[in-house]
Amino acid sequence: MIVTKNLNYSYPNSTVGIENANINLPSGSRTLLIGANGAGKSTILRVLAGKTLAKAEVISVDGFDPFKDCTPPGITYLGTEWARNPVVRGDMPVADLIDSVGGSYWTDRRDELLDILDVDLAWSMLKASDGQRRRVQMVMGLVKPWSVLLLDEVTVDLDVLVRAKLLAYLLKETELRNASVVYATHIFDGLTGWPTHVAHMAGGRVDSLQPVEEATQELALIDGIAPAQVSLHSLAMHWLIKDRKQARNIEYL
Repeated sequence: MIVTKNLNYSYPNSTVGIENANINLPSGSRTLLIGANGAGKSTILRVLAGKTLAKAEVISVDGFDPFKDCTPPGITYLGTEWARNPVVRGDMPVADLIDSVGGSYWTDRRDELLDILDVDLAWSMLKASDGQRRRVQMVMGLVKPWSVLLLDEVTVDLDVLVRAKLLAYLLKETELRNASVVYATHIFDGLTGWPTHVAHMAGGRVDSLQPVEEATQELALIDGIAPAQVSLHSLAMHWLIKDRKQARNIEYL
């Protein structure tokens, strides 16, 4: 379960990053985090992971306060900065990296993830491409059982097949272990039937957070169509177009 009440964060230059964010997501949920660039998606994921300190009346991720519990167990965050880290660009065997995070202990999970993400233990990180490094990162992040997984655009380098297999694996994990995923992405192909919830962020605010069926029904009423005709892509487009119009209206005030 993920709960926040009046979560706020400002950048060092006083720009608002998150404003009065209220979140209540049940265990076992799979949430798509949708919003334009700069909406606050990455910031809120880093806050939930305990990587960025923020003010809140309540913040609880799997029963832990990520600000007070320095390394909350079961919370895994995967962001885009890992593959750019010079440490993982050295002449280091992939097998050693994965073993360092428990690959030799959770061998069944390791082997399944190696197959899903098409990672070869014989690779050297020195010679790996950025896309291969990203896949190694995901094996390392997912090999240890997690209860809350926070994903920030990390599937952008995956091909269609690998991404589909990974999403199916994450769905299975949430259903079998009652784990939760919050996934920020701009790629909505292949996501039909995957999320249980959708969250819309705009200007640092969580503008909407609801079960996906409720969100699609609302848009269907607006457009005068059947809910089954509403795709995640059309829902995202509706929100992003509204955000763009509001941003332009503010600029012209």
